[in-house]
Amino acid sequence: MTQFGAPEFDTAQDRRRRNIIYIAVAVVGLLAGGSWLVSGAPFDWPWTWNTHRIGTVAVDRFFRAVERNDLNEAYAIWNHDPSWRQHPARYAPYTFDRFQYDWGPNATDNDYGVIRTHVLKMAHVYGNVLIVGVLVNGRKDKPLFLSFDRTTRAIDFSPDEYYLAP
Repeated sequence: MTQFGAPEFDTAQDRRRRNIIYIAVAVVGLLAGGSWLVSGAPFDWPWTWNTHRIGTVAVDRFFRAVERNDLNEAYAIWNHDPSWRQHPARYAPYTFDRFQYDWGPNATDNDYGVIRTHVLKMAHVYGNVLIVGVLVNGRKDKPLFLSFDRTTRAIDFSPDEYYLAP
């Protein structure tokens, strides 16, 4: 086939192909942006966004249960085990009695007192855990840092702390 025998260029087909590519790129961008917003707009890698979403929801549920003084539910969220009463020996390192002492309505030995309000200030994936910084009772100087293990989905006190500028 020579140059003069080649079929004519179909501008309509080229426009359709270009529009399909633009729409596909736009849909992928919107899905990525929506996923980022749903996970709390973290400044982290995209493959950790689901950990951010699950972890911050669990920590928020935990604090809401503590604020309601529903310590049974809060302990279940802390250990990610709704049936923790059937096997309390499994949680011997941090017993329910110690949990009540730390988080209950008579908690006066901690830095925060009785927890009435909370604000999730930051979340960052570090290794295998999500570290969540929480401002408790309106305090702005000493956040509480909790870690959410993404494999066991249990909450614990974080040994790592971050500086949160006021």
